[in-house]
Amino acid sequence: MSLPGSAAIAIALALSCHAQVEIQPRPRRPSPDAPRPNLRVDTNLVLVPVSVTDPMNRSVTGLEPENFRVFDNGLEQTISRFSRDDEPIAVGFLFDTSGSMGGMLDRSRTATRAFAKSANPEDEFCLVTFDSSARLLTPLTRDIGEVENQILFSRSHGWTALLDAILLGLAEVRKSKQNKRALLLISDGGDNNSRYSEKEVRRVLQEADVLIYAIGIFGRAKSPEEAEGPALMNRIAESTGGRLFNADWAEIPDIARAISLELRNRYVLGFYPRDLKPDGRYHRLQVKMVSPRGLPPLQAHWRSGYYAPVQ
Repeated sequence: MSLPGSAAIAIALALSCHAQVEIQPRPRRPSPDAPRPNLRVDTNLVLVPVSVTDPMNRSVTGLEPENFRVFDNGLEQTISRFSRDDEPIAVGFLFDTSGSMGGMLDRSRTATRAFAKSANPEDEFCLVTFDSSARLLTPLTRDIGEVENQILFSRSHGWTALLDAILLGLAEVRKSKQNKRALLLISDGGDNNSRYSEKEVRRVLQEADVLIYAIGIFGRAKSPEEAEGPALMNRIAESTGGRLFNADWAEIPDIARAISLELRNRYVLGFYPRDLKPDGRYHRLQVKMVSPRGLPPLQAHWRSGYYAPVQ
């Protein structure tokens, strides 16, 4: 979920040792200790990963707790934990090989290669390809070369089981013990052959600690499903705290690098909810920004909510 705004790419700069506020270019369209950077309820502690951009969609780093306000079901909370960790990640690549991708597959492959260039030795990766059905081609591994090799021999054919691919990738990446887990969806959008519905997928995502980033390679829609593709990918990505990046061919590698760096450099806000009841109900979250003096209004991106624990 995000406040109003959209998504010029540049590699993010590292935080200075004095944690000065920095603004870095971000693609068009779009940290002291924290136990888990994904949104999670641990006893009564809720952890919310947040990324921040300025009105020009450039990444903003070096912010402090006083620059954030967090609301749980409309009630403002006290931020008791705050971090900006850069630690290993687990990423599942969801690679569209349906017939509509055609000649776009080559450019899609460059996204994986670009992501690999910023990988850490302890990062983990898996690969799901999808056309008329979804297949796990590469289980979790630290060798991203295995993913690249599998993608190299992918061919375009068939229908598009995008939603099934999300569930398959989610099941695999959740096996990782890494605290930061995400899916990177590369597609021209639309779904016309999944067994599962959007509602079923979003329900699972609400209970998962996994971000979804999507790179949309959208052309001229040839069917109602393709026309709905951008909106579908955007809804799913934003519900997890990720985003959809609408890319032309030349931008894909830069967008992939930017997503990799954002995954490693998200803020994590922690709070103990007031009057949290163990009833299993869904709590909606809102993050508001308090811009430091001299900066324009800032835009936050965060997960939409969490479920209370059940006794």
